[in-house]
Amino acid sequence: MSFASPLFLWIFTPLVLALVLLCPRSWRNGIVAVASLVFYTVGAGPTVILLLVGMVVNFLAGQALEPDEWALAKRRKRGLLIAVIVFDVTALVIWKYAGFLTEQLDGFARLFGGDFPVVHLLLPIGISFYTFHNISYVVDIYRGERPPLRQPVAYATYISMFPQLIAGPIVRYREIADQLPQERTHRLDDIAAGFPRFALGLCKKVIIADSLSPLADACFSTPNDEMTFSVAWMGALTYTLQLYFDFSGYSDMAIGVGRMLGFRLPENFARPYSSVTVTEFWRRWHMSLSRWFRDYVYIPLGGNRHGSARTYRNLCVVFVLTGFWHGANWTFLVWGMYHGALLIIERGFHLDRSPVRTRHLVARRALTMLLVVIGWVFFRSTDMSQALTMIGHMLLPDFSGTTDVVAEAFTNQRLVILLLALGIVFMPAHPVTGPMLESSRSRTANVLRVTVMTAGLFYAAVLTAAGTFSPFLYYQF
Repeated sequence: MSFASPLFLWIFTPLVLALVLLCPRSWRNGIVAVASLVFYTVGAGPTVILLLVGMVVNFLAGQALEPDEWALAKRRKRGLLIAVIVFDVTALVIWKYAGFLTEQLDGFARLFGGDFPVVHLLLPIGISFYTFHNISYVVDIYRGERPPLRQPVAYATYISMFPQLIAGPIVRYREIADQLPQERTHRLDDIAAGFPRFALGLCKKVIIADSLSPLADACFSTPNDEMTFSVAWMGALTYTLQLYFDFSGYSDMAIGVGRMLGFRLPENFARPYSSVTVTEFWRRWHMSLSRWFRDYVYIPLGGNRHGSARTYRNLCVVFVLTGFWHGANWTFLVWGMYHGALLIIERGFHLDRSPVRTRHLVARRALTMLLVVIGWVFFRSTDMSQALTMIGHMLLPDFSGTTDVVAEAFTNQRLVILLLALGIVFMPAHPVTGPMLESSRSRTANVLRVTVMTAGLFYAAVLTAAGTFSPFLYYQF
């Protein structure tokens, strides 16, 4: 069930909000948990069993992982923690990467005249996200940062909460633990704050991202022998904008619905394309993922506390994992390694900490944008051959124009949307629109809030009713 579908917008969400408002406050976690499992089952079918099994295992483990002063108990709890994490990661690897791994083994076997059975499993929706939630839960309890939840319903609410279940934001347990056991006072001002945020996300998704999608698809479906400088750059730029407005739009919708239900979900984007370094880009792009890897991988590995060599090693590990977390394809691994290498270079030359002079701001921002755009080519391409072909044409100008398919997809309406998206991206780094709409009472925020909830929401609703929406890009991860 897509957030941008009529079923979600006009039936499911209003019904859940009505139940939360009308039923006793103590029922709210139960309503959200049941609604979330229904929401997930509609899209995921029988793979909901994997979600439920993981919830049972991690909930029971959490009860036994509270810190203990006895050394023997500490060792046992550490062993239990490792076992639970191995269970979570193994489930993720089997269901998400079994096909990729067996394909590589089959390719290797064929070099020697043999073969290897290739496994094809149905990828459970959102498995990368709820796996990270489960790991966060048990680790935060083991570290003593938060106590375990005693009520299974509260835990089910945390793991399966439908606003963030499918594509984030990734909510670390410590960020929401204090919101779960309480009988929240559900106030109308939560709806007043969350609805404009949701409307903003819907406009980003339906009006901008979905309008650019056919153009990006046309460019990336161009055969390698027909690729040109114009098609390569149009595809790279269009996808750069489509991905941002699609994923940040989803995050805005998730945060908005969560707020209407009484939960404060963490921010996930802060105008990332305004960054002047790739390091800053990762502080602004998919921030919940960056924080998760920082807290549960980078810092446990030693962070930057043991010299440059180990710091660079830790960055490499994090970005290799970041790449493969997104998908089972060599293109994702190369994309992760590419960004890891850029961060190491910036750190080695102290570019991540050096102040940027005003006269260099535009150049530094343009360079960072260029590097990010090139990275997105790896991210979007179906294989390395396509990625390298596109990047080669991007770096070597020619005058062969576009293909007929791309020219047909490049309509006047999409040109207007493309220019609008570029105008938004090139705005200053502050303020960030989502939080401003949710909490600011300035005149600018009020004007924008009214515009989004009238003209923007009306146009988005018309497009949704016409069936022009497409699935969120991050559903595949």
